[in-house]
Amino acid sequence: MYRTFFFLIGFSLMVTGLTYIIVYLNLLTLGYTYLEYFYFILSRIECSFLPIGFIIISLCIFTKGDRENDIYL
Repeated sequence: MYRTFFFLIGFSLMVTGLTYIIVYLNLLTLGYTYLEYFYFILSRIECSFLPIGFIIISLCIFTKGDRENDIYL
């Protein structure tokens, strides 16, 4: 149950971070260079949700769970 909850939290963080990164792509049409865009993305806290969510999802998927909660096929 906890792994599902953390998976959903990580997924929502990834979606939020990726959404902001895509929205900030509009800065390129205003004359920003790719390097300025990259530095801007690194400076925004909401864009750092993407790697945080990815780490949380990776931990949920690749860590071993309890024996009683495993599903055997």
